[in-house]
Amino acid sequence: MSVFLNPEFDNHEKVLFCHDTSVGLHAIIAIHNTNLGPAAGGCRMFPYDTFNDALTDVLRLSKGMSYKNAIAGLPLGGGKCVIIADPNEPNKSKLLQAFSKHVQDLHGKYWTAIDVGVGPKDADILAEHCDYVFARSSEYPEGFNPSQFTALGGFYGIRATVKHIFGKDDLQDITVAIQGLGATGRELSRLLFQAGAKLMVSDINQAALKFVVDQYDAVAIDSGKIYSVEADIFAPCAMGAIINDQTISKFRFKAICGLANNQLASPKHGEILADNGIIYVPDFLVNSGGMIGAGSRIFSNPTVEESKQSVLKLYDIIFNVLEKSANDQQPTALVVDKMAQEIIFKNI
Repeated sequence: MSVFLNPEFDNHEKVLFCHDTSVGLHAIIAIHNTNLGPAAGGCRMFPYDTFNDALTDVLRLSKGMSYKNAIAGLPLGGGKCVIIADPNEPNKSKLLQAFSKHVQDLHGKYWTAIDVGVGPKDADILAEHCDYVFARSSEYPEGFNPSQFTALGGFYGIRATVKHIFGKDDLQDITVAIQGLGATGRELSRLLFQAGAKLMVSDINQAALKFVVDQYDAVAIDSGKIYSVEADIFAPCAMGAIINDQTISKFRFKAICGLANNQLASPKHGEILADNGIIYVPDFLVNSGGMIGAGSRIFSNPTVEESKQSVLKLYDIIFNVLEKSANDQQPTALVVDKMAQEIIFKNI
């Protein structure tokens, strides 16, 4: 399929196809918009079934980054890249090294970072041959993972959602169903547990599932049944498009507020959620804590604590979006899209 005919193409400024036969590299960089500053967004490594799946994903993700950075008040545009490969491949470091040279060739038009399949230590490998990499492990104290900023933003998002629904500031006895227990989902579980929430959790990785169940007094739920449990908040923290024609009729949640990207399979599903009385906090808003905390290193040099403090602003942003959505009787996704577009295109 032509890039321009892909339904996710949204007047992207650049879509670059990166190839290196010496290591078998196949990758795509998508720069959606740079009106506010250089494009910024993570590097995802995933074994997509088809090339078109990879293209669709990178187009959607890069647009989401434009909106995310705009709403977060960052002087950054939106971009994303995907490497079509299994992150467990033995030649991962060679793929990252080869790919980083393509990012370097853009001379700062696009900054990349961690994402699914690419962690902070992998970002250090990217930085061996590229000046435009953030969220590197070497930027932070030993043992600190910048994905904690994303989880912290999710925690504040859930608090704001609970405040909107129940009118209370604490999470005591609030039930949260978490799908996906990678770095961000696991850290979100810890924060919620410490705040008094009751957790139901699901993951195909049994070791990750057991850890959260044992450490945070969570109830394990079969992966296929997480969509139909009864909970106050559903927090998707795995892959995208999980709010779709097959799952949406099963939902018995009051709200959805999670860290996965591109949770809606299509815009219509946001409208269906609203019609069904389920509050949806747009994913690119609630997971913007990572960019607020780590992306600031593109243009400043904050401490970890200063970065964590900056993520706190998400509480007010999300609460105000939910209040505006209720007052205007418009789906939250539509409210946030309009807000982001006004910021991105205000001087055009």
